[in-house]
Parts: sequence; structure tokens; C-alpha cells
Amino acid sequence: MKGIIGKKLGMTSVYDPSGKQTACTVIEAGPCVVTQVKTKETDGYSALQISFGDKKESRTTQPEKNHFAKANTSAKKVSKEFRDFSINKNLGDAITVDIFEEGEMVNVVGTTKGKGFQGVVKRHGFHGVGEQSHGQHDRQRAPGSLGNSSDASRVMKGLRMAGRMGGERVKMKGLKVMKVFPEKNYILISGSVPGHIGSIVLIQN
Repeated sequence: MKGIIGKKLGMTSVYDPSGKQTACTVIEAGPCVVTQVKTKETDGYSALQISFGDKKESRTTQPEKNHFAKANTSAKKVSKEFRDFSINKNLGDAITVDIFEEGEMVNVVGTTKGKGFQGVVKRHGFHGVGEQSHGQHDRQRAPGSLGNSSDASRVMKGLRMAGRMGGERVKMKGLKVMKVFPEKNYILISGSVPGHIGSIVLIQN
């Protein structure tokens, strides 16, 4: 596996030589710093911890300062661990967007937009109950019966009901790298990527 941490900047579109238009997400990926190297001998598994984004010194604790000082770098905002990293890197090395190539297939992990407390129509796609007539009042967007066809006198677990929606970790698989701009640390990924503009995403392969 190889990967990098990035920040979602927005969306655009690109055209291939045949004139086909493809919607893309623009991500500022890296540069990241290797802040810890884990091996099977010392930790029981092999992994790289990489960090992204400078953090204010006033917001950094002393243990964090000591940890990043081992990699000879300043404090970072985000640190993520990638198991079995396929590229050989040492402590303090930089990881940039050029580890990916155009046309390569990747997975992108992000946190979806939080939408707060939502009803069953928006949250689960319910169609509503009946018509808005015949004295039905405000039942159009109601969930309907919560009962059970068996003899259980309770609401069964897993029943689709109103509740908090969004804010979940989601992995989008099989997205294509459309373009890479190493001089700007930008990468264009086909399709949409979970999260709001400015949110942190992980690009994996």
C-alpha cells in the first residue's frame, strides 16, 4: 500500500483527447513527512506514520513537540498511519504527490458532511404515507408503523427511523487519477470525494 494525506479544495472538470468531459475533485495532497516508522520487530507490524499540515506552536503540547522533533520537523495538524507501505521511506523523509501517476486507480477516505437530525424521507428515502387530503393532516412525511408482525412487543433493532445523518467515515473505491501537478501538490481525482471543502482526506492505493 502507498498513500498520502490531503485537503479537499473543490471540484472541476477535465477533457480527454476525444472530448469527453469528466468531473474531478481537486485535492491538495502533501507534502507529508514520515514521523514514525513501525517494524515487526519493535511494534509487531510494519507501518509508516505520516503527518500533514503545519500546526501552531502555541497549540502544540510538549509530548507532540518531542515526537515531531525525532523526525526533525515542525509540529503537524494531522497524523495518519499506513500499514505495509510499499515505498521504502525513512524517518523524516518527505512524501509528495508524485508517488501517484495519471491513470492510476486509487481509494479515497473522507468524512461525509454532517446534516444534523433528519427525518426518514431525507435519511432513508421513504416516500411518505398516502395523499395530502381526506383529513390526513401532517402525515405525509411520517415513518408509519414501528410495530412488529411477530409477537415481540417492542421496536426491533435496526429499524429505519429519524436520527442524525452524515459525519461518517466513507471510502470511495476505484477512483481514477486524472492529473497530477507536483509543482503545486495538486491531484485531480475522478468523481466526487466525501467531505466538505477544506476537509482532510486519505488517498490510498
